[in-house]
Amino acid sequence: MTDLQLEKRGAVWLGQFRAMASPCEVHIELGSRKRAVQLVELARQEALRVEQVFSRYRRDNLVHVINTSDGTPVRVDEEMARMIDFADLSYELSDGLFDITSGVLRKAWTFDGSDRIPSVETVGSLLAHVGWPRISWNYPDITLPAGMQIDFGGIAKEYAVDRVVAILREQCKAPFMVNFGGDLHAAEAPVSTGAWMVGIEAVDPQSSAVKTLQLQRGALCTSGDARRFLLKDGMRYAHVLNPLTGWPVVDAPSSITVAGETCTEAGILSTLGMLQGKNAEQFLDEQGVTYWCQRS
Repeated sequence: MTDLQLEKRGAVWLGQFRAMASPCEVHIELGSRKRAVQLVELARQEALRVEQVFSRYRRDNLVHVINTSDGTPVRVDEEMARMIDFADLSYELSDGLFDITSGVLRKAWTFDGSDRIPSVETVGSLLAHVGWPRISWNYPDITLPAGMQIDFGGIAKEYAVDRVVAILREQCKAPFMVNFGGDLHAAEAPVSTGAWMVGIEAVDPQSSAVKTLQLQRGALCTSGDARRFLLKDGMRYAHVLNPLTGWPVVDAPSSITVAGETCTEAGILSTLGMLQGKNAEQFLDEQGVTYWCQRS
């Protein structure tokens, strides 16, 4: 038995399951329930595979081996190498603001809506273990100094969406859309309605969507602090951390939604936009992308 659920909504089957700590959906327009179950199960299996490969929380994958290597070189496979190369490129494009070694800062920060702000000393001690240039990456070997870790949490979910889209395209011609925790990719518009109706979530999760889009194909990804933040003395601390300081990005938008050809592309641009803080809109304008930015 799995946690997969399937229901019919008009001409579209909606398959639901959980993976990567997120609600996952596959919307697919076809007649056969049996075939819909097969396709959604393929999506679920691939999502769980990506989670198994790239999760920092597991002890049975290559990420764990790398993060516990204490200065010993670790040989990686081609899929892991592609993700490391993408992280390396993202680091360069962001002038060091996107850094997969910054995950160790979670030891100081827990964005649960409380007022528990870490001390300057605690954050400072963790910064000694942050900095992509300290990593030796020479394909196929990666070497991390003792105490350092890598964390693919900022790109793995978007990668999983694109992987599922690629697999389902090989398996069927039916229109479908994949949505993992608000990061979504439409392969083709549904015949019955002409477009997938997608809402951009309001900053206040109790409010309705601030905008509804008609998506025919392509990806939409959102970065924001609607659910992950701290609040102390009237100041809101968003969950997007500056790896150079160890503290939340100052003057960041409440959320950024970016449209792109793939989830990987849209996701990294929305994240890089958040990391730009007050310059988010200028940065996204310079990239020439379609985006929606919310500020409190």
